[in-house]
Amino acid sequence: MMIVDAPIRALHPDRRTTEPGVHLVARNYRQATRLDPHRHREAQLIYAISGTMQVTTPNGVWLVPPDRAVWVPAQLTHAIDMLADSEMRTLYFDLDWLAQEGRRRQLDQEFVVHVSPLLRQVIPALFDGDGDGARAALLVRLVMLEMRQAGDSTSFIPLPQEPRCRRAAQLVLAAPAAANDIETVAAKVGTSARTLSRRFAAETQLSFKAWCQRARIAAAVEQLTSRRHRSIKQLAAALGYASVPAFSHAFRQVTGKSPSAFLGQDSTKTEKARRPPPHAHTDPAHPP
Repeated sequence: MMIVDAPIRALHPDRRTTEPGVHLVARNYRQATRLDPHRHREAQLIYAISGTMQVTTPNGVWLVPPDRAVWVPAQLTHAIDMLADSEMRTLYFDLDWLAQEGRRRQLDQEFVVHVSPLLRQVIPALFDGDGDGARAALLVRLVMLEMRQAGDSTSFIPLPQEPRCRRAAQLVLAAPAAANDIETVAAKVGTSARTLSRRFAAETQLSFKAWCQRARIAAAVEQLTSRRHRSIKQLAAALGYASVPAFSHAFRQVTGKSPSAFLGQDSTKTEKARRPPPHAHTDPAHPP
């Protein structure tokens, strides 16, 4: 994924401005919608008040289940896949605004944000605002303050850059439910298990085994939200887990929830959640 090949998206006219340099866009997307690789001149915080997303950058794949958001720096190529019907709320920040706030250098890398109870209330409040500029400015600064200690790397699947490691990662992502023992994968990419283990850990900061587990959980989230399996037990078996408790433990380590709690949150929606809120759009031709 090359930045030079990704178009720069202009902010769509449906944006709202909270103050000079900060803009809001609300859009709803259907499951399986893909926002192809693109980039923005602005930095952005992407949050879905319902639904599950997967954000891909040149550095890796970010799984964004409920209670997560993702920070995407300006000019960073990214694609977004909707793993479930999603109500996306995006905050855009001009670089001059970030510099004025003293945050530009601190936010020059992408990361997943663990959405605290305060953030869960503040972000929707911005979109439900009545045009009160002082209130909006305060809410925006609360968002920035909460982000200081909100980083969460557990749902990140880093992609190594070294060619053999990259090929190994692609093999696993293509079949995450396979055994994918390191000896077999190493042979397929033309290296030794010892070399692959060492280089993979150096590039991803994860052991090969831990990395494969994250890839399997990402596949589990996609299948849970798309209802491809009738039960959690069937899904656990399909992904190679010996038991439901083992699967649930691994799932909770990555998403912070058990599979049943995660599935219940995604599948139970109130009528209010189904109704598009003010200023929300559903046209996938104009991604955020």
